[in-house]
Amino acid sequence: MSAIALIVAAGRGARMRTETPKQYLKLGGVAILRRTVQAFLGHPDISGVQVVYHPDDEVLYQSALAGLSLPSPVHGGETRQDSVRLGLEALATSNPDKVLIHDAARPFVTQSEISAVIEALSNNDGALSALPVVDTVKRADDRGNVSITVDREGLWRALTPQGFRFEAILAAHKSLAGQNLTDDAAVAEAVGISVKLVEGSTDNFKITTNQDMDRAEIMVQQSLNDIRIGQGTDAHKFSDQAPTDGNIMLAGVPVPSDRALEGHSDADAALHSLTDAIFGALAESDIGHHFPPGDEKWKGASSDIFLAFARDRVTARGGLIAHVDLTVICERPKVGPYRDAMRNKIAEILEISLDRVSVKATTTEKMGFTGRGEGIAAQATATVRL
Repeated sequence: MSAIALIVAAGRGARMRTETPKQYLKLGGVAILRRTVQAFLGHPDISGVQVVYHPDDEVLYQSALAGLSLPSPVHGGETRQDSVRLGLEALATSNPDKVLIHDAARPFVTQSEISAVIEALSNNDGALSALPVVDTVKRADDRGNVSITVDREGLWRALTPQGFRFEAILAAHKSLAGQNLTDDAAVAEAVGISVKLVEGSTDNFKITTNQDMDRAEIMVQQSLNDIRIGQGTDAHKFSDQAPTDGNIMLAGVPVPSDRALEGHSDADAALHSLTDAIFGALAESDIGHHFPPGDEKWKGASSDIFLAFARDRVTARGGLIAHVDLTVICERPKVGPYRDAMRNKIAEILEISLDRVSVKATTTEKMGFTGRGEGIAAQATATVRL
Protein backbone atom coordinates (compact mmCIF):
# COMPACT_ATOMS: atom_id res chain seq x y z
CA MET A 1 0.00 0.00 0.00
CA SER A 2 1.48 3.35 -1.04
CA ALA A 3 2.21 6.05 1.53
CA ILE A 4 3.00 9.68 0.78
CA ALA A 5 4.33 12.24 3.24
CA LEU A 6 2.72 15.68 3.25
CA ILE A 7 5.07 18.25 4.80
CA VAL A 8 3.34 21.41 6.04
CA ALA A 9 5.76 24.33 5.60
CA ALA A 10 3.52 27.35 4.99
CA GLY A 11 3.74 28.87 8.48
CA ARG A 12 5.40 32.17 9.36
CA GLY A 13 6.95 31.12 12.70
CA ALA A 14 6.29 34.47 14.37
CA ARG A 15 7.52 33.34 17.79
CA MET A 16 11.06 32.91 16.45
CA ARG A 17 11.20 36.66 15.71
CA THR A 18 13.37 36.17 12.63
CA GLU A 19 12.91 37.65 9.16
CA THR A 20 13.35 34.18 7.65
CA PRO A 21 10.54 31.69 8.39
CA LYS A 22 11.92 29.10 10.81
CA GLN A 23 11.61 26.17 8.41
CA TYR A 24 14.29 27.77 6.24
CA LEU A 25 16.72 28.52 9.05
CA LYS A 26 19.82 26.36 8.96
CA LEU A 27 20.92 23.69 11.39
CA GLY A 28 24.52 22.73 10.81
CA GLY A 29 24.42 24.45 7.44
CA VAL A 30 21.29 22.59 6.29
CA ALA A 31 17.81 24.14 6.17
CA ILE A 32 15.37 22.70 8.71
CA LEU A 33 12.89 21.94 5.92
CA ARG A 34 15.50 19.97 3.97
CA ARG A 35 16.36 17.86 7.02
CA THR A 36 12.66 17.10 7.52
CA VAL A 37 12.04 16.21 3.89
CA GLN A 38 15.13 14.00 3.75
CA ALA A 39 13.93 12.04 6.78
CA PHE A 40 10.88 10.92 4.77
CA LEU A 41 12.66 10.53 1.45
CA GLY A 42 15.05 8.15 3.17
CA HIS A 43 12.29 5.86 4.47
CA PRO A 44 11.70 2.71 2.37
CA ASP A 45 7.92 2.75 2.84
CA ILE A 46 7.42 6.37 1.75
CA SER A 47 6.81 6.55 -1.99
CA GLY A 48 6.85 10.34 -2.28
CA VAL A 49 6.98 13.66 -0.44
CA GLN A 50 4.72 16.64 -1.13
CA VAL A 51 5.52 20.01 0.42
CA VAL A 52 2.96 22.72 1.14
CA TYR A 53 4.59 26.16 1.32
CA HIS A 54 3.87 29.87 1.38
CA PRO A 55 4.08 31.45 -2.10
CA ASP A 56 6.23 34.28 -0.72
CA ASP A 57 8.91 31.69 0.08
CA GLU A 58 9.63 30.55 -3.49
CA VAL A 59 13.30 31.59 -3.46
CA LEU A 60 13.87 30.16 0.02
CA TYR A 61 12.12 26.93 -0.96
CA GLN A 62 14.17 26.43 -4.11
CA SER A 63 17.41 27.09 -2.25
CA ALA A 64 16.55 24.80 0.68
CA LEU A 65 15.51 21.80 -1.42
CA ALA A 66 17.81 22.18 -4.44
CA GLY A 67 18.77 18.83 -5.94
CA LEU A 68 15.99 16.78 -4.31
CA SER A 69 13.50 14.94 -6.50
CA LEU A 70 10.16 16.40 -5.45
CA PRO A 71 6.89 17.35 -7.15
CA SER A 72 6.06 21.04 -7.46
CA PRO A 73 5.11 22.48 -4.06
CA VAL A 74 1.54 23.40 -3.24
CA HIS A 75 0.52 26.87 -2.04
CA GLY A 76 -0.74 26.86 1.54
CA GLY A 77 -3.71 28.69 3.05
CA GLU A 78 -4.45 31.11 5.87
CA THR A 79 -4.34 28.43 8.59
CA ARG A 80 -2.57 25.13 9.05
CA GLN A 81 -5.86 23.31 8.49
CA ASP A 82 -6.33 25.15 5.19
CA SER A 83 -2.78 24.28 4.12
CA VAL A 84 -3.24 20.59 4.88
CA ARG A 85 -6.53 20.49 2.95
CA LEU A 86 -4.93 22.13 -0.07
CA GLY A 87 -2.06 19.66 0.10
CA LEU A 88 -4.44 16.70 0.31
CA GLU A 89 -6.45 17.98 -2.63
CA ALA A 90 -3.25 18.21 -4.68
CA LEU A 91 -2.54 14.54 -3.86
CA ALA A 92 -5.96 13.42 -5.08
CA THR A 93 -4.63 12.74 -8.58
CA SER A 94 -2.08 10.25 -7.25
CA ASN A 95 -4.64 8.87 -4.73
CA PRO A 96 -2.26 7.15 -2.30
CA ASP A 97 -3.55 4.55 0.15
CA LYS A 98 -2.01 6.34 3.14
CA VAL A 99 -0.82 9.85 3.88
CA LEU A 100 1.49 10.93 6.71
CA ILE A 101 1.09 14.61 7.61
CA HIS A 102 4.11 16.18 9.28
CA ASP A 103 5.23 19.59 10.52
CA ALA A 104 8.21 21.03 8.63
CA ALA A 105 9.68 22.30 11.91
CA ARG A 106 10.15 18.77 13.30
CA PRO A 107 13.44 17.79 11.61
CA PHE A 108 14.39 15.08 14.13
CA VAL A 109 11.55 12.67 13.36
CA THR A 110 12.99 9.16 13.53
CA GLN A 111 12.70 6.36 11.02
CA SER A 112 11.13 4.18 13.70
CA GLU A 113 8.39 6.75 14.35
CA ILE A 114 7.54 6.86 10.65
CA SER A 115 7.48 3.06 10.54
CA ALA A 116 5.28 2.84 13.63
CA VAL A 117 2.65 5.20 12.21
CA ILE A 118 2.59 3.37 8.88
CA GLU A 119 2.33 0.01 10.64
CA ALA A 120 -0.56 1.24 12.83
CA LEU A 121 -2.49 2.17 9.68
CA SER A 122 -2.59 -1.52 8.73
CA ASN A 123 -5.36 -2.00 11.30
CA ASN A 124 -6.56 1.56 11.94
CA ASP A 125 -7.95 4.45 9.88
CA GLY A 126 -5.75 6.95 11.72
CA ALA A 127 -2.59 6.97 13.82
CA LEU A 128 -0.45 9.65 15.41
CA SER A 129 2.92 9.82 17.06
CA ALA A 130 2.51 11.05 20.62
CA LEU A 131 4.14 11.12 24.05
CA PRO A 132 2.44 10.40 27.38
CA VAL A 133 2.30 13.42 29.67
CA VAL A 134 4.75 12.81 32.53
CA ASP A 135 4.67 16.22 34.25
CA THR A 136 1.99 17.41 36.62
CA VAL A 137 -0.49 19.52 34.65
CA LYS A 138 -2.02 22.74 35.97
CA ARG A 139 -4.88 24.76 34.56
CA ALA A 140 -4.55 28.55 34.97
CA ASP A 141 -7.27 31.10 35.59
CA ASP A 142 -7.55 34.39 33.68
CA ARG A 143 -5.07 36.05 36.09
CA GLY A 144 -2.36 33.45 35.49
CA ASN A 145 -2.83 31.68 38.79
CA VAL A 146 -3.31 27.95 39.25
CA SER A 147 -7.00 27.15 39.29
CA ILE A 148 -6.83 23.33 39.31
CA THR A 149 -4.47 20.40 38.98
CA VAL A 150 -5.46 18.28 35.99
CA ASP A 151 -5.34 14.50 36.27
CA ARG A 152 -2.65 13.48 33.77
CA GLU A 153 -3.82 9.87 33.59
CA GLY A 154 -4.44 9.06 29.94
CA LEU A 155 -3.10 12.39 28.68
CA TRP A 156 -0.77 12.42 25.66
CA ARG A 157 1.08 15.17 23.77
CA ALA A 158 0.32 14.96 20.08
CA LEU A 159 3.31 15.03 17.73
CA THR A 160 3.59 14.42 14.03
CA PRO A 161 3.60 12.49 11.76
CA GLN A 162 -0.12 11.82 11.89
CA GLY A 163 -1.16 9.15 9.42
CA PHE A 164 -4.52 8.37 7.84
CA ARG A 165 -6.25 6.49 5.10
CA PHE A 166 -6.05 9.07 2.34
CA GLU A 167 -9.64 9.18 1.11
CA ALA A 168 -11.03 9.37 4.64
CA ILE A 169 -8.86 12.27 5.81
CA LEU A 170 -9.36 14.16 2.54
CA ALA A 171 -13.14 13.91 2.94
CA ALA A 172 -12.87 14.97 6.60
CA HIS A 173 -10.82 18.06 5.77
CA LYS A 174 -13.21 19.07 3.00
CA SER A 175 -16.23 18.73 5.27
CA LEU A 176 -14.63 20.76 8.06
CA ALA A 177 -12.94 23.47 6.00
CA GLY A 178 -12.58 26.75 7.89
CA GLN A 179 -12.89 25.26 11.39
CA ASN A 180 -9.23 26.09 12.27
CA LEU A 181 -8.59 22.88 14.20
CA THR A 182 -5.02 22.65 15.44
CA ASP A 183 -4.07 19.21 14.18
CA ASP A 184 -5.27 16.55 11.79
CA ALA A 185 -6.18 14.08 14.51
CA ALA A 186 -8.73 16.66 15.72
CA VAL A 187 -10.18 16.80 12.20
CA ALA A 188 -10.38 13.02 12.15
CA GLU A 189 -12.00 12.87 15.59
CA ALA A 190 -14.65 15.39 14.55
CA VAL A 191 -15.95 13.09 11.82
CA GLY A 192 -15.65 9.87 13.80
CA ILE A 193 -12.35 8.50 12.47
CA SER A 194 -10.63 6.39 15.12
CA VAL A 195 -7.02 7.46 15.74
CA LYS A 196 -4.44 5.10 17.25
CA LEU A 197 -1.77 6.54 19.57
CA VAL A 198 1.78 5.45 18.78
CA GLU A 199 4.51 6.38 21.25
CA GLY A 200 7.01 8.76 19.64
CA SER A 201 10.44 10.11 20.47
CA THR A 202 11.32 13.02 22.75
CA ASP A 203 13.79 14.13 20.04
CA ASN A 204 10.87 14.76 17.69
CA PHE A 205 10.11 18.21 19.08
CA LYS A 206 8.75 21.15 17.12
CA ILE A 207 11.16 24.06 16.74
CA THR A 208 9.05 27.00 17.91
CA THR A 209 11.28 29.32 19.94
CA ASN A 210 14.89 30.48 19.91
CA GLN A 211 15.51 28.16 22.84
CA ASP A 212 14.29 25.26 20.69
CA MET A 213 16.71 26.36 17.98
CA ASP A 214 19.59 26.29 20.46
CA ARG A 215 18.62 22.77 21.52
CA ALA A 216 18.45 21.69 17.89
CA GLU A 217 21.90 23.10 17.16
CA ILE A 218 23.35 21.16 20.07
CA MET A 219 21.72 17.94 18.83
CA VAL A 220 23.15 18.41 15.35
CA GLN A 221 26.62 19.16 16.65
CA GLN A 222 26.59 16.14 18.96
CA SER A 223 25.70 13.92 16.02
CA LEU A 224 28.71 15.19 14.04
CA ASN A 225 31.49 13.41 15.91
CA ASP A 226 34.00 13.02 13.07
CA ILE A 227 36.10 16.12 13.76
CA ARG A 228 38.60 17.10 11.04
CA ILE A 229 41.20 19.87 10.93
CA GLY A 230 42.64 21.08 7.62
CA GLN A 231 45.46 23.50 6.85
CA GLY A 232 45.94 25.76 3.83
CA THR A 233 48.70 28.07 2.62
CA ASP A 234 48.80 30.46 -0.33
CA ALA A 235 50.91 33.36 -1.60
CA HIS A 236 50.72 35.91 -4.41
CA LYS A 237 53.35 38.38 -5.49
CA PHE A 238 52.88 42.05 -6.24
CA SER A 239 53.07 43.14 -9.86
CA ASP A 240 54.65 46.33 -11.17
CA GLN A 241 51.20 47.63 -12.11
CA ALA A 242 48.72 49.51 -9.99
CA PRO A 243 45.35 47.81 -9.46
CA THR A 244 42.69 49.15 -11.83
CA ASP A 245 40.43 50.35 -9.03
CA GLY A 246 43.16 51.09 -6.49
CA ASN A 247 42.36 48.01 -4.41
CA ILE A 248 43.49 44.42 -3.99
CA MET A 249 41.18 41.73 -2.65
CA LEU A 250 42.12 40.32 0.73
CA ALA A 251 39.79 37.98 2.65
CA GLY A 252 36.98 39.05 0.34
CA VAL A 253 37.43 42.73 1.16
CA PRO A 254 38.82 45.46 -1.16
CA VAL A 255 41.94 46.94 0.46
CA PRO A 256 43.76 50.02 -0.95
CA SER A 257 47.12 49.21 -2.53
CA ASP A 258 49.50 50.92 -4.94
CA ARG A 259 50.37 47.60 -6.57
CA ALA A 260 48.18 44.81 -7.88
CA LEU A 261 48.61 41.17 -6.96
CA GLU A 262 49.38 38.65 -9.67
CA GLY A 263 47.08 35.68 -10.02
CA HIS A 264 44.72 33.93 -12.42
CA SER A 265 41.66 34.78 -10.30
CA ASP A 266 41.47 37.86 -8.07
CA ALA A 267 44.66 36.67 -6.26
CA ASP A 268 43.02 36.71 -2.84
CA ALA A 269 45.62 34.69 -0.91
CA ALA A 270 43.55 34.79 2.27
CA LEU A 271 40.43 33.18 0.78
CA HIS A 272 42.58 30.75 -1.19
CA SER A 273 44.26 29.50 1.97
CA LEU A 274 40.89 29.15 3.71
CA THR A 275 39.49 27.22 0.77
CA ASP A 276 42.45 24.83 0.82
CA ALA A 277 42.10 24.38 4.57
CA ILE A 278 38.51 23.18 4.11
CA PHE A 279 39.48 20.90 1.23
CA GLY A 280 42.23 19.54 3.47
CA ALA A 281 39.78 18.75 6.27
CA LEU A 282 37.64 16.88 3.75
CA ALA A 283 40.67 15.17 2.16
CA GLU A 284 39.42 16.46 -1.20
CA SER A 285 42.66 17.62 -2.86
CA ASP A 286 43.25 21.38 -3.28
CA ILE A 287 41.96 24.53 -4.92
CA GLY A 288 44.00 23.97 -8.08
CA HIS A 289 42.34 20.59 -8.57
CA HIS A 290 38.81 21.98 -8.35
CA PHE A 291 39.56 25.28 -10.11
CA PRO A 292 42.52 24.74 -12.50
CA PRO A 293 44.49 27.97 -13.01
CA GLY A 294 44.79 27.16 -16.71
CA ASP A 295 41.03 27.25 -17.18
CA GLU A 296 39.99 30.59 -18.67
CA LYS A 297 36.65 30.26 -16.89
CA TRP A 298 38.35 31.30 -13.64
CA LYS A 299 40.37 34.20 -15.00
CA GLY A 300 39.69 37.19 -12.79
CA ALA A 301 37.07 35.22 -10.82
CA SER A 302 36.10 36.31 -7.34
CA SER A 303 37.55 33.96 -4.74
CA ASP A 304 34.19 34.06 -2.96
CA ILE A 305 33.16 31.42 -5.49
CA PHE A 306 35.93 29.06 -4.43
CA LEU A 307 35.25 29.38 -0.71
CA ALA A 308 31.49 28.94 -1.20
CA PHE A 309 32.16 25.78 -3.21
CA ALA A 310 34.27 24.36 -0.37
CA ARG A 311 31.47 25.25 2.08
CA ASP A 312 28.96 23.40 -0.08
CA ARG A 313 31.22 20.34 -0.19
CA VAL A 314 31.02 20.21 3.61
CA THR A 315 27.23 20.56 3.52
CA ALA A 316 26.93 17.85 0.86
CA ARG A 317 28.61 15.44 3.26
CA GLY A 318 26.18 16.31 6.04
CA GLY A 319 28.75 18.32 7.97
CA LEU A 320 29.38 21.80 9.24
CA ILE A 321 32.27 24.21 9.53
CA ALA A 322 32.93 24.68 13.24
CA HIS A 323 35.73 27.26 13.09
CA VAL A 324 38.26 28.89 10.78
CA ASP A 325 41.49 30.66 11.73
CA LEU A 326 43.27 32.86 9.18
CA THR A 327 46.66 34.56 9.42
CA VAL A 328 47.66 37.10 6.76
CA ILE A 329 51.44 37.58 6.40
CA CYS A 330 52.66 40.83 4.85
CA GLU A 331 54.44 44.11 5.54
CA ARG A 332 51.73 46.05 3.78
CA PRO A 333 48.90 46.81 3.49
CA LYS A 334 47.97 46.95 7.13
CA VAL A 335 45.25 44.41 7.92
CA GLY A 336 44.08 45.85 11.26
CA PRO A 337 41.69 48.51 9.88
CA TYR A 338 39.96 45.85 7.77
CA ARG A 339 39.93 42.93 10.21
CA ASP A 340 36.27 43.27 11.23
CA ALA A 341 35.13 43.59 7.61
CA MET A 342 37.17 40.49 6.73
CA ARG A 343 35.67 38.46 9.56
CA ASN A 344 32.17 39.51 8.56
CA LYS A 345 32.77 38.65 4.92
CA ILE A 346 34.17 35.21 5.70
CA ALA A 347 31.29 34.47 8.09
CA GLU A 348 28.84 35.53 5.38
CA ILE A 349 30.40 33.29 2.73
CA LEU A 350 30.70 30.28 5.03
CA GLU A 351 27.25 30.90 6.55
CA ILE A 352 28.58 30.59 10.09
CA SER A 353 28.45 32.91 13.09
CA LEU A 354 31.06 35.63 13.52
CA ASP A 355 32.44 34.04 16.69
CA ARG A 356 33.58 31.09 14.57
CA VAL A 357 35.89 33.24 12.42
CA SER A 358 39.36 34.38 13.47
CA VAL A 359 41.49 36.77 11.38
CA LYS A 360 45.00 37.69 12.42
CA ALA A 361 47.93 39.40 10.74
CA THR A 362 51.69 39.33 11.18
CA THR A 363 54.90 40.40 9.47
CA THR A 364 58.16 38.51 9.01
CA GLU A 365 60.27 41.33 10.44
CA LYS A 366 61.54 42.33 7.00
CA MET A 367 62.73 38.78 6.26
CA GLY A 368 61.85 36.78 3.15
CA PHE A 369 59.72 37.79 0.17
CA THR A 370 56.89 39.13 2.35
CA GLY A 371 59.41 41.05 4.45
CA ARG A 372 60.83 42.64 1.31
CA GLY A 373 57.30 43.65 0.27
CA GLU A 374 57.33 41.38 -2.77
CA GLY A 375 54.00 39.76 -2.04
CA ILE A 376 51.39 38.55 0.43
CA ALA A 377 51.06 35.12 2.03
CA ALA A 378 48.31 33.57 4.15
CA GLN A 379 47.90 30.50 6.31
CA ALA A 380 44.61 29.07 7.53
CA THR A 381 43.15 26.19 9.47
CA ALA A 382 39.57 24.94 9.32
CA THR A 383 37.79 22.71 11.79
CA VAL A 384 35.04 20.64 10.18
CA ARG A 385 32.56 18.26 11.81
CA LEU A 386 31.16 15.42 9.71
